[in-house]
Amino acid sequence: MTQPTMLISGLGGMEVVLIVVLALLLFGGKKIPELMRGLGKGIKEFKDGKDGIDSNNDNKPV
Repeated sequence: MTQPTMLISGLGGMEVVLIVVLALLLFGGKKIPELMRGLGKGIKEFKDGKDGIDSNNDNKPV
């Protein structure tokens, strides 16, 4: 069974291009930056929560 990190690192140039083209077709060029911004905020909140940082406490560790 392949690990997720190996699956991601095993992508070649054509696979990445295909994924980008499919994303453009599904969501449109105007919607993708908004989706990526939301994804970035979600990842940041997850990392902050994992590290025990409370945003209401001036980003000081708990």
